[in-house]
Amino acid sequence: MRFVDLFKVQSPEIRALHFTWIAFFICFFTWFNMAPLATTMVKESGGWLTFKDIKLLTVCNVALAIPARIFIGMLHDKYGPRRCYTALMVLMAIPCIVFAFGDTKAQLVIARLFLGLIGASFSIGIHMTALWFKPKDIGFAEGIYGGWGNFGAAGAAMIIPWIAISFFGGPDGWRYAMAANAMVLMAYGIVYYFVVTDGPDTVKYNVTRQTLAMEVGTRADMIKLIAVTVPLFGILAVVVWKIYRGGFIGAGGSIVAYGVIIAVIIYQIIQIIRVNRPILDKGVPEDDKYPFGSVIALNSAYFVTFGAELAVVSMLPAFFETTWALSPAKAGLIASSFAFLNIIARPLGGYLSDRFADRRLVLVVFMFGIAFGFFLMGLITEAWPIIMATAAMIFCSFFVQGGSGATFAMVPMVKRRLTGQISGMVGAYGIVGAVVFTVVYASAETANQFFFLISGAACLSFVICMLMLKEPHGSFADEYHLSSVDKEIRRHNNTVKKGNG
Repeated sequence: MRFVDLFKVQSPEIRALHFTWIAFFICFFTWFNMAPLATTMVKESGGWLTFKDIKLLTVCNVALAIPARIFIGMLHDKYGPRRCYTALMVLMAIPCIVFAFGDTKAQLVIARLFLGLIGASFSIGIHMTALWFKPKDIGFAEGIYGGWGNFGAAGAAMIIPWIAISFFGGPDGWRYAMAANAMVLMAYGIVYYFVVTDGPDTVKYNVTRQTLAMEVGTRADMIKLIAVTVPLFGILAVVVWKIYRGGFIGAGGSIVAYGVIIAVIIYQIIQIIRVNRPILDKGVPEDDKYPFGSVIALNSAYFVTFGAELAVVSMLPAFFETTWALSPAKAGLIASSFAFLNIIARPLGGYLSDRFADRRLVLVVFMFGIAFGFFLMGLITEAWPIIMATAAMIFCSFFVQGGSGATFAMVPMVKRRLTGQISGMVGAYGIVGAVVFTVVYASAETANQFFFLISGAACLSFVICMLMLKEPHGSFADEYHLSSVDKEIRRHNNTVKKGNG
């Protein structure tokens, strides 16, 4: 697929792609609609809201997106991405409205925590796009979906303050702007249900046998799955700690929260064993096994790419402002180019993955580029001409965003019927990376040290990808590879559908 094909809207798969990235754009717009209104919220609160509270709300905003990507990934493997996208958008309009008109800190914290569930929208669209596009075109299609939809965060920064001022004005303008955002979110969720289907032939829609945990092919892989699942929920302990330090819960509340996290981890481990033990005891057909090492490698890649992106864009304006004594406006404009490149570099990463004969090699090269790019940024000092520093940042950003595109060019092909669960886990690791890198930044003595640490993480991911990542079967075929179990499930689905008809 080429860029010009994106204008062939008479093609059903192109229409589905456009409707889906717009859904993702609106979801990310909603997810990050607080940041550009933060100063207004504090100013108009009359003193009951502070900038310290805003920092805590920012942490709450991403916390539940981690488990949401896991559990909702399981749901759209079973019920299909169309239903899940519609349900998510309609339901998330509720906490958005509650946040808009909340007048206590507790209301804002609870609303923002629940609104973080909207971060699961990313993996739903990854699955939808994979249902519409063939393996040979999946990289570019996923890159367009991820890159253009992800721009919703930047869209919120540019648009929602203008809406608050131009359409509503007054001290409550920010509230009505967020409420209007919620109405658009809900309306588009309903529209999406009627304009998109789960692939070109929903009768052949291939669902997984289990939704409580991911299926694996060997007992060794089951142990690996448990090992990579624990950090996904364990990282929530860091969020609880931040909320406790912010004074929103006491010692007793934090102990209860830690207990809940431990209970969830234990429950998830039990489900992994319960789902996989009978499958493994029965014996998994050789053609139904998949390399779980590839899932681990893709987790590490997205941990670095998306994780670094979220962490770095929040500190770059201050870095440029303090290093070269720039005005906040000029520093913010320069720093924004890091995220803005998403709209070009992420689709390009997917496109290159489609065009070269080895998707694994493309991702490995991007990971090496990220390691070098952040190492280069770690060398930046005030002695550098600002244009050179900006060029180094853009160079690094190209590999970061392109690496995200190359990562999700492979995700849908690791195991076809588990696309939702795999994309949910990989996407969740991206948010885990953001939390980890944000904490690292808070602990680092200088921004340069922070950049070097990310470079080190990228080097580690580079090694993991070299050792564990496998080229998916049929990476450039016209159809996805189906195992004997996939075909059995598909025949069963067709029989059930025809029987109901």
